[in-house]
Amino acid sequence: MPREVFGPGYAFVPRDELLTLEEIARIAQVFAMAGMRKVRITGGEPMIRRNLEHLIEMLDAIDGVEDISMTTNGSMLTLGRAQDLKRMGLKRLTVSLDALDDETFKRINDVDYPVSRVLDGIENARAAGFTGIKINAVARRGFNEHAVLPLAEHFRGTDCIVRFIEFMDVGETNGWNMKDVIPARELVRQIDASYALEPVSPNYRGEVAKRWRYRDSEGEIGFITSVTESFCGECSRARLSAVGKIYTCLFGTEGHDIREPLRAGASDAQLLRRLSEIWQPRTDRYSELRSQFMVDSAARPKVEMSHIGG
Repeated sequence: MPREVFGPGYAFVPRDELLTLEEIARIAQVFAMAGMRKVRITGGEPMIRRNLEHLIEMLDAIDGVEDISMTTNGSMLTLGRAQDLKRMGLKRLTVSLDALDDETFKRINDVDYPVSRVLDGIENARAAGFTGIKINAVARRGFNEHAVLPLAEHFRGTDCIVRFIEFMDVGETNGWNMKDVIPARELVRQIDASYALEPVSPNYRGEVAKRWRYRDSEGEIGFITSVTESFCGECSRARLSAVGKIYTCLFGTEGHDIREPLRAGASDAQLLRRLSEIWQPRTDRYSELRSQFMVDSAARPKVEMSHIGG
């Protein structure tokens, strides 16, 4: 959320327009009726939401939900909060970290705290019992390509899994340019030159990260290639915004309102029917058709990632 866009004076959403935690859980319950098995809490930064632990507890109680994960910047991951989240049912954690040096980290994230605060958060999460923590790093040419190998080295030999993400044209405020994209195959070559890698099969159909591991058994890394090698055909993710809109694509132009029927007293059956009407006819293929859309990108405004997460 660039400070020059979302700084003082920006008109944020009124609180009564936000879904309550109970409303989020209710919608998740209806999704579970439709076959959803995994829930990810993301943002923005989800840990600023009051009583987040209670939301995790409600989600964990939903019949059919087998996995609850969360993506966070790690700055608020104290040991106590990590323990509470674990106790309430959070299964997995992903921490965003684009560089290990303070200068690059602060420039990319526009924050006033050091990298050590995020690293401490990761260690707190491990102490609370979280394993296989994912470390997400967006690689952008001219910004942090020098940080790629240090990130790989830092988490090599631990149970944390670094995942390098190609810089994506999500939303309208991140200054995306195709020239800034570092193809994942280039990152693989860079890391492989220092630490030999070999590909690994996906854990499940539709897994977004291409998996690699170190040949010396010192761990695993991943690469998310939504720019150079799209995976639209395998995508099974729906996104629910904080104001109750459902997006069927990370690069969606507009969401489908579920808050209105929910607050109007719709039954679970009626909400399930609404979800089916949204999901079944979807034809999202933005990553596959990116070059066509880029011809006139102004005609296709995209929702900001701060609204719908990654």
